[in-house]
Amino acid sequence: MFLLAEITESSLNGNTTVIVGYVLRGLTALAVFAAFWVGGVLLRGVIVRVGKTRKFDRYLAKLFGKTVWLTLMVVGGITALGTVGVDVTALVAGLGITGFALGFAMKDIVSNVVSGILIIMYKPFRHGDRVKVSSFSGIVANIDLRYTTLDSDGTQIFVPNSLLFTNAISVDQPTENEAVDVAVESDEL
Repeated sequence: MFLLAEITESSLNGNTTVIVGYVLRGLTALAVFAAFWVGGVLLRGVIVRVGKTRKFDRYLAKLFGKTVWLTLMVVGGITALGTVGVDVTALVAGLGITGFALGFAMKDIVSNVVSGILIIMYKPFRHGDRVKVSSFSGIVANIDLRYTTLDSDGTQIFVPNSLLFTNAISVDQPTENEAVDVAVESDEL
């Protein structure tokens, strides 16, 4: 009977040590992820503030900030899993292959988004300008990341940004009357 109690007590101490080890690993992983999260939030705020002070487009600054935050969350999650003891080499390789496949499948969307970012940064045309590209022409009503909206005689034309960025475009500045009309229209919205 004494031998049975001694065996039970030693196995409980061993299990307790294992449980405490797992709890400590879990808390460490949580602390690592929290550090990456705080770092991501701080960097996102810094990027947005720097974008405002440098007169960078606010939507573009927000996009860059969110991209940095999301990247830090993924890296923090993988690091936290590695801290717990999960073998992350297969996960990282899987993310690489998935990223390649998604990038290849979404190349047109990515092309439009990158073109949209470059159009927003370099501003070859602005809201209210008359633009002609390929067979499309109209007044620029909205510039988005994926497409630019042209207003042509009451018809909205959604032109992919990659088309605007890779083809020759003709830009006419609005006259004073057209500029007032565009300003009044955007105030009514």
